[in-house]
Amino acid sequence: MPYVAIKSWPKDEETKKRVVEKVNQAMIDALGCAPEALTISYEMIPKEEWEEKVKKVDIEPKMDKVMILSGVKKY
Repeated sequence: MPYVAIKSWPKDEETKKRVVEKVNQAMIDALGCAPEALTISYEMIPKEEWEEKVKKVDIEPKMDKVMILSGVKKY
């Protein structure tokens, strides 16, 4: 039942699909879950809206759950 939400600056469809496929396989491999148990969403957020829609909403309030921040491992 893992759910992965990906948010990034706008990317073309092929790049989005490539990212989702890699994340999908990594989750299956690492967790040993069945493919049908996994849900992945991909939301494109314009660069100029990142601070307001992602940083303030998803990152800052959940710093205790952030595993990698700006490329730095927090574990």
